[in-house]
Amino acid sequence: MASGFFALLDDIGALMDDVVVMSKVTTKKTAGILGDDLAVNAEKASGFMSSRELPVLWAITKGSFINKLIILPVAFLLSAFLPPAIKIILVLGGVYLAFEGAEKIYEFFVPHAHPSDEKKVSASLPKEAVIDIEKKKVKSAIVTDFILSVEIVIIALGTVVEEDLLFQILVVSIVAIIATVGVYGIVALLVRMDDFGLWLVNKNQDKKGFLYTLGNLLVKALPWVIKSLSIIGTIALLLVSGGIFIHNIDFLHHILESWPSLLRDFIVGLGVGLATLLIYKGVMFVIKSLKK
Repeated sequence: MASGFFALLDDIGALMDDVVVMSKVTTKKTAGILGDDLAVNAEKASGFMSSRELPVLWAITKGSFINKLIILPVAFLLSAFLPPAIKIILVLGGVYLAFEGAEKIYEFFVPHAHPSDEKKVSASLPKEAVIDIEKKKVKSAIVTDFILSVEIVIIALGTVVEEDLLFQILVVSIVAIIATVGVYGIVALLVRMDDFGLWLVNKNQDKKGFLYTLGNLLVKALPWVIKSLSIIGTIALLLVSGGIFIHNIDFLHHILESWPSLLRDFIVGLGVGLATLLIYKGVMFVIKSLKK
């Protein structure tokens, strides 16, 4: 009986070793989406009054956990009873990611009107109006998180879809937790970076020394850090989506076969994204024309 117990412990240890290894592999495959998730949420959680940034971020984080609790059981049920659906959802999600990446590039190069920035006026509004703005931004961030979370879970599940259901549950759940805690933990540090920098500046009244210089650097660097994350996230979206298409659509396996895989993934992702963006713009143009 004792030998059976130790054999069971050995099996559990071996299983957890495999889970850790696959979790690392899967996390790398979802890194592109995590980068975009980080950029999006850093942008949405910054710009409020200092005292409200962390509460807003915490509200988004709680929404993200609820998203995962909804998505994970559905994904595991599909994997158990309808495995082909995983591949279909993965490709459709890839189309969305490619579209989002192409749209960001389009918005960068093509001048267009931007909606008024609520964050700039929120400090001068009544408390009720500020709370209303916060609720809208939190809701928007949670919806975006839901879409990105679906992709993270499906990509993670696609990596271990051939494994046993228990193995899938362990690996994908670990990745989902890492995605939420990691992304929103880093966002929390980012949105407080300028406040910490300002604290260092105010602490050095003589306006000299390393700490004063560091504080100034942190204050000035935050907008550039968020902008850089946005650019990196856009590139990552196209790379991830291109990889999804090449590995899951048979006739794309042989496209640009001699090219480096990163460049091939980027070109395929960008091509699908631009095609989807053109279709979207065409549909919106028709709808607007019909409404006139």
